[in-house]
Amino acid sequence: MQINECDILITGGTLLTMSEKMEIIEKPLIGIKDGIIVTVQANGNREIVSGGAKENIDASGCIIMPGLVNTHTHLPMVCFRGMADDLPLMEWLNGHIFPAEARFVNKQMVYDGTLLAMAEMILSGTTTFCDGYFFEDKIGETALQTGMRAVIAQGFIDFPTPGNPNSSKKLATAERFVANWRDVSPLITPAFFCHSPYTCSPETLTTIKEAARKEGIPWLIHLLENKDETETIMRRYGRKPAQHLHSLGVLDDQTIAVHCNWADPEDMAIFAELGVKVSHNPESSMKLAAGVAPIPEMLRRGITCGLGTDGAASNNDLDMFREMSMAAKVHKVTTLNPTVMSAPTVLKMATSGGAAVLGLADRIGSIEVGKDADIILLDMNKPHLTPLYNCYSQLVYAACGADTKTSIIGGRIVMRDRQLLTIDVDRAMKNVRAIADDIMRG
Repeated sequence: MQINECDILITGGTLLTMSEKMEIIEKPLIGIKDGIIVTVQANGNREIVSGGAKENIDASGCIIMPGLVNTHTHLPMVCFRGMADDLPLMEWLNGHIFPAEARFVNKQMVYDGTLLAMAEMILSGTTTFCDGYFFEDKIGETALQTGMRAVIAQGFIDFPTPGNPNSSKKLATAERFVANWRDVSPLITPAFFCHSPYTCSPETLTTIKEAARKEGIPWLIHLLENKDETETIMRRYGRKPAQHLHSLGVLDDQTIAVHCNWADPEDMAIFAELGVKVSHNPESSMKLAAGVAPIPEMLRRGITCGLGTDGAASNNDLDMFREMSMAAKVHKVTTLNPTVMSAPTVLKMATSGGAAVLGLADRIGSIEVGKDADIILLDMNKPHLTPLYNCYSQLVYAACGADTKTSIIGGRIVMRDRQLLTIDVDRAMKNVRAIADDIMRG
């Protein structure tokens, strides 16, 4: 393809490909056509190619890299941000979050909260997310509106919820959800999400997993999040949580286990053998004092791991740059080893690793010819990013989401020079403030 046939050309700056070889290319030329990366060249001469494409982006002074992949979140929970802080997990969940959701979650709240969350994510460099919540159809619709790439996971739990008042009709709910979303858009992947081993019966777990296998889609579950979970499942079923799920036959390479803070060597051996993937959410787990997942050991065993923010009610932000920084540091202090979780390792978890967790490694997570054009530019001309010795270290230990200048998802520019092009962020904030006012009035 000729350069002048491209829809978008990016020139200048420094490219972190995040490919298997982790190439760094100075002054690249990146061509995008029909949403696909069609050329990646070194030492691109902007003067030669300028004006040849429909859109020309000068990345001088920027780092160019794949968009970040948030492997686990609950987007509408931005409406509960800061509502119930400094509490243990189960008290936070049963005493505050579940009651608030029962009273205030509806389709409009989910839409308004999701729209604000997507604005926050795009502004902080995230281009792909995996969400599990109520009224997940509404989250999918909002993703289409904003142009974000999404894995939307229909949730299941063994009591009535705002989005599914009759929990006994779970199989019909699952089948209808996939029928609604399969092949709607290349940006949308349907999935199923069973809340946890302690809120889902064996029958729910096996039924929904079988439906996921039939459809060939991911199946997610909160697993080994806190110490009490292990004791609860041992009392009920006589096995630890991972062994319980293994005995039910629901673990495989299409399983995404979220948190895994209390995974032991036996659990990790099961994950490695079966190809179970892990979403690491360090900030949320630290804030809830739920534990720290043994991610360095999981990576050593070859377990695929990505990063997630969890919901803003327990984090309290959706900034994946902050998540990367925390992921690198918490493991250094807990192992008393400053060499674990290096900056390149963590950046891979937030890009190519996250894509692999979500089953999208063939499409996103690195900047290579043939992959979808999910690309972000970070403005490095900032006091806190000066001087620059090592790109990976600077991004993990010094950068923040607000350094993201431009975001491209599927070849569509959704933010240019910090201006959102698909979301009215002022209106989104206004609507969520109104929801918070209702919550405070009780």
